[in-house]
Amino acid sequence: MTTKKQNAILWASQVTASVILLQVVVLKLLAVPEAVFLFDKLGLEPAGRIGSGALELIAAICLLSSRLSVIGALISLSVMLAAIYAHITKLGIVLMDSQLQLNDGGSLFALSVTVAVCSVITIILRKKVIDFSSPIVGKQKLA
Repeated sequence: MTTKKQNAILWASQVTASVILLQVVVLKLLAVPEAVFLFDKLGLEPAGRIGSGALELIAAICLLSSRLSVIGALISLSVMLAAIYAHITKLGIVLMDSQLQLNDGGSLFALSVTVAVCSVITIILRKKVIDFSSPIVGKQKLA
């Protein structure tokens, strides 16, 4: 059972991650030039943009449900780890493009890290309340 303080932290983490994800989803699905530029640079435009946007939308919705929050946190953590890896290896921490007059100052990277941290907090605080016999997770039997 979580304390009131843990519950407040848990919901703050879930809502924060969900709001950030929903904002990014809108930009990706509307194909704003910055999103297209990013996925073009990764060689994943448009499938990567639309696919990651769909996963982020599912994660954001799941994070707003107590029952599905761990699934949402696992999905968002996976997507954010991929985003962080892409920033470190190909994109750079600060996204810049003179043609688009783009210089995000590292804000997209910071948002990815924020969602990842919120997802980890959700997983840690919810782990005690996961019912592994539920139909969503499946029945577990020990041999």
